[in-house]
Amino acid sequence: MKQENVEHLFKWLDQAASQMEKNMNMTYLEGLVTAGNWLFDPKDEYSEIVAHMEEPDLNDYKKEEIRKGLQLAILKGMKGATQQHHYITPDSVAIFIGYLVQKFYTQAKQMTIFDPACGTGNLLSAVLNQLSQKVVGYGSEIDSTLIQLAYINANLQKNTIELFHQDSLRPLLLNPADAVVSDLPVGYYPDDQNAKNFELRAEEGHSYAHHLFIEQSLQYTKEGGYLFFLIPNFLFESDQADQLNTFIHKHAHIVGLLQLPKSMFTSENQAKSIFILQKKGQDTQPPKKALLADLPSFKDVHAMNNMLNKIQEWFQKDYH
Repeated sequence: MKQENVEHLFKWLDQAASQMEKNMNMTYLEGLVTAGNWLFDPKDEYSEIVAHMEEPDLNDYKKEEIRKGLQLAILKGMKGATQQHHYITPDSVAIFIGYLVQKFYTQAKQMTIFDPACGTGNLLSAVLNQLSQKVVGYGSEIDSTLIQLAYINANLQKNTIELFHQDSLRPLLLNPADAVVSDLPVGYYPDDQNAKNFELRAEEGHSYAHHLFIEQSLQYTKEGGYLFFLIPNFLFESDQADQLNTFIHKHAHIVGLLQLPKSMFTSENQAKSIFILQKKGQDTQPPKKALLADLPSFKDVHAMNNMLNKIQEWFQKDYH
């Protein structure tokens, strides 16, 4: 991967988005959507704004270079004005989840992957870019700016992704997918009426969105399919944890729990783990032993190699 391609694309997108913000009464992120759309399909009305800038030829770019260049621009646009749900999964984590998906689906010739909280599409794209088989992605997102950025992400990388702009906890026009990847939105779900359709609804007050997303994800996963969630470490410590535990054991096998390094997070309360489930089916069985580990810093190459060896060993000895 060429770092200069990442930087060139970022600079072009940043300059174009800034110009559009200044001249067209847009926010930076709206400018970024417009610039990304123009890059994919040049339109005369914006040509004056971008004419003096050296346009990157995306035919010379790898998918990951495009994803990372766009991600840098999105991160800049989100800085300072970021709400909790406007959060991008860290690159190292997204790539590691892609590695895990690859390990669990080595035999699959083609597959479908669904992210029910796809945001800007960064996690879904990072996973798709690491798979060698034919893959179709599906993403759902309620925020209009984020889903437009996900659309740009898919188009510029030429990834086959179908996007749903809706409340992801409402019924989706989607067949169950082979796998699910998702950085779960954490917090309360405001629609108490719709929450009544879920087993994991709260008996009183608002239900936890992160619980409902787990249930919805299992609903849209094929039997025997795997789900890779980024969860808050306090997931099983809440007042509704027993209900969640019972639900998971009823519908899925717990395959693994990999705690991300605490150094990645500004506070203990924000710390996350990768939680791997398999949806129960007629022929499924739990692993002999769940894959449990505290992941080292992704920057520590030696420690990370050791961890990858341990994961490989688990696949050989304890997976089934």
